[in-house]
Amino acid sequence: MGSEALEFFSCDNNNNGFCYEPKKNIIMEETDNLSIIHEGSWFEEEIDVDLKWSFALNSVLHKGTSEYQDIALLDTKHFGKILVIDGKMQSAEVDEFIYHECLIHPALLCHPNPKNVFIMGGGEGSAAREALRHKSMEKVVMCDIDKEVVDFCKKHLTANHEAFLHKKLNLVINDAKAELEQRQEKFDIIVGDLADPVEGGPCYQLYTKSFYQNILKPKLNDTGIFVTQAGPAGVFTHKEVFSSIYNTTKQVFKHVLAYTAHVPSFADTWGWVMASDQPFCLDAGKLDKKIAERIEGELLYLNGASFFSSTILNKTVAKTLKNESHVYTEDDARFIHGHGLGFRN
Repeated sequence: MGSEALEFFSCDNNNNGFCYEPKKNIIMEETDNLSIIHEGSWFEEEIDVDLKWSFALNSVLHKGTSEYQDIALLDTKHFGKILVIDGKMQSAEVDEFIYHECLIHPALLCHPNPKNVFIMGGGEGSAAREALRHKSMEKVVMCDIDKEVVDFCKKHLTANHEAFLHKKLNLVINDAKAELEQRQEKFDIIVGDLADPVEGGPCYQLYTKSFYQNILKPKLNDTGIFVTQAGPAGVFTHKEVFSSIYNTTKQVFKHVLAYTAHVPSFADTWGWVMASDQPFCLDAGKLDKKIAERIEGELLYLNGASFFSSTILNKTVAKTLKNESHVYTEDDARFIHGHGLGFRN
């Protein structure tokens, strides 16, 4: 058993790793890869300039570094276990169902008979878990570039153990763009469960018009639907990437729908964009009927009325989306504010 002292270290935007400095009054004990930070320790995420979001910690359960990213699983007092990648919280066990139900089920419910899904990213396994709940599903392809993240989540995120072992899951470690290019098959649903576009990050090119138009859309069936997470969508944050992703998608598909939901652990409203060349059915009663008929188990967040209401954006956000002119290209991208993390007492 070893121990080391920790203190808060303020990470700048270029430092997305874990920050440790010696201090006498906080001790971290490590036993069998379990790090326990004693009372009074916090995880801190910078969500904007001069704005931070802090979580009181019980312990650091696991941490590691892959070729692409820093990874950690933290046990917080308020949100339970949280998955942190490159200093940014990806999900919390108490409310990740909000994000993942909104990401997966609207597109599958709007499709007449979804049988196969291609998930770009999604290494956590939760998007695949939700897709596999659909009774019509024959195959879910989950393509993530980072094997270490996938292996980490397979081992430590107990809620997704069954999904990772499911016979209908086809897990692929590859760049999603390359994987889509080389596949001959087409899909009913393609999901973007990717990190936000960050300058220097690995996936902003998967938000560009050329990618949507030349690679992604040709891999959709005629009734196919594309859905992507689209970043923060609050009154003060929706201009970072949400409006641009929405407008870029509009350049490629005939029907594009933006919708939002508040995710407590993200400390913001979050956005998704769904697109197809076929119109969407937003009738709450019909959606409830499909939920009852198609999905195994009970959804915790989404029903027909809540999905319909999520498509009604507040005046400020709706006006921005209507007037947005920026289109993502390889040479003209918008990036979300960088996130750093540290521990403090």
